[in-house]
Amino acid sequence: MSLWEILVIAVGLSMDAVAVSLAASASNRAQGTRAMFRLSFHFGLFQFLMPIVGWFLGVSVARYIGAVDHWVAFALLALVGSRMIWAAVSGAEEELARDPSRGTTLIVLSLATSIDALAIGLTLAMLGARIWYASLVIGVVTGCLSLLAILLGKRVGRAVGMRMGIVGGVALIAIGVRILVEHL
Repeated sequence: MSLWEILVIAVGLSMDAVAVSLAASASNRAQGTRAMFRLSFHFGLFQFLMPIVGWFLGVSVARYIGAVDHWVAFALLALVGSRMIWAAVSGAEEELARDPSRGTTLIVLSLATSIDALAIGLTLAMLGARIWYASLVIGVVTGCLSLLAILLGKRVGRAVGMRMGIVGGVALIAIGVRILVEHL
C-alpha cells in the first residue's frame, strides 16, 4: 500500500475527529493550549491504536465487528451530541463549562471518532499492509488536522458565540447518522 493511499485513508478517518475538534473549540468548551494538545493528541493516539487493535483481532472476527461498529459509533456520538445540545438549550452553565478535553468525555469522543479505524485495521490485515507504518501515518494526520480544526474553531467561536454548542451537538449526531446510514 502506497503512502498516497494511506494518506487518503488517514484524511478520511480523521474527518470525525476534525468535526468534533472544530465544534469543541468553536463552542469555547475547550480552551487553552493544554486542551488543544489533549484533544489533538488523544484523537491522533486513538486513530493510531485502533487499526492496530483491528489488525490483531484478525480476519476471523471481521464480520462481528462489521455488524455492530456503526451502531456503537452512532450511540456514542448521539449521546455526546445530545448532551451538548441539552447544555446549550437549557443554559446549564456547569455543562457548558465542562471541558471535552478531559476525563470520560475525552475518552468517549476519542473512541467514538476512531471506531472506523478498527475496521480499517481489519482491512489492512486482509491486504497484508504494514500496520505500524499505516497506523503511524493515520495517527499523525488525525492529530495535525484536529489541531488545525481547533485553531479554526477558535476564530469561528468568537464570531458566532456560545450557541455553537447546539451546532456542535447537531454535527456529532449527524456524523453518527452518516456512519449508521453508510453501514445499513
